[in-house]
Parts: sequence; C-alpha cells; structure tokens
Amino acid sequence: MTVTAVEEITKTRRRVYLDGRLAFVLYRGELSRYGIAEGAELPETVYREILDEVLLGRAKRRLIHLLESMDRTELQLRRKLEAGGYPEEIICRALAYVQERRYQDDERYARHYADSRRADCGRRRLAQELVQRGIDRRTAQEAAEAASGLDEAEAIRGLLEKKGYDAGTADSREKRRVYAFLLRRGFCPEDVRRAMELSGWE
Repeated sequence: MTVTAVEEITKTRRRVYLDGRLAFVLYRGELSRYGIAEGAELPETVYREILDEVLLGRAKRRLIHLLESMDRTELQLRRKLEAGGYPEEIICRALAYVQERRYQDDERYARHYADSRRADCGRRRLAQELVQRGIDRRTAQEAAEAASGLDEAEAIRGLLEKKGYDAGTADSREKRRVYAFLLRRGFCPEDVRRAMELSGWE
C-alpha cells in the first residue's frame, strides 16, 4: 500500500490516504512512529498493527465515552465514528465490543425512549422518531405499542391541560388548531376526536 496523501485536520491530527482512498486518522506522533509520509510504502503488517493496536482501542474508548453521557443507538454511534475517520472494519469491531457487553442495545434504547415520550406523543409519532434515530421499524413499532399501553386518551387530555385548552370557551378555530397539534404528535384521529368530545368538541 502506498501513502498517497496526508491531510492536516488540526495541528495534531492528520487524515491518511492509502492508494487514493481515506484509510484512517492518526496523530502526528503516530505518523512518525510508523514512518507514514506521502509516497512511502506501508507494509500490510504495519497497517494491521495500526488498526489492531491503535485505532480499535481508540474507537472503543470513544464509544464508551459517548455512552457514559447518554444512551445512543447503533446508528448514532456509527455516525460518530464515521465522522472521526475510522475505517469500516474498526467501526464494526468497536460496535460489536460495546454491544457484546450490553453497553449499547437498540431494543433497550427503544423501550426507554418510548417510555420517556409516551405522555407527549402517540404511538405512530413514537415509532417514527425511533426509526429516525436508527431503530429498525419492527423494534420501533413494538416499543411504541408497549409504551402506549396506557390509555392514549389520558395522554391527550394531559396535553390539553398543559396547553390550557378549555373546550367550553374555545372557538372552532382554536379547536382545529389543537386537533391538528395532536395529530402531529402522532395520536390516532379517532382517539383525538373522542378525547376532545369529552372536552366539549363540536
């Protein structure tokens, strides 16, 4: 493999290109240690050493640090490592490491997220938000259904109270606005209408 380019990211970090493709990001001192310079040949043994002894440990520590601050999905962690210039092999191995130790689990994330949001939105919105965060559709739907085991009408009434909605004084325009708001929150139209009927929907 030939080092075709070394690009500066910061004063201490560099992108290294091998045979015209981005290979990894290293610190300046590591470039010197492994004899990496434009035009130099990089033996396979040295390449493997960089992956196994430098980048893998760094990627694992990066993921653990990210997970210490907050739970994240596999996709969110993957994007963080991709942004850091880690090779695909290292990303997969680092993700496997945190998942094998249950530091990261998409199903657990989906359950906790849905539980934390169930009073603010309906099951359809919950599932949509989870999919946007990288949870597969089946897992997202199951988590949303489980979290919405409580009466959605109760959640709707809670939101109506938070908004200070008074069915007795609200005009038709206000009712339409609140109805649209609840639909955007992912509640079933039938549940919304039923809850608002109880609140004087006309």
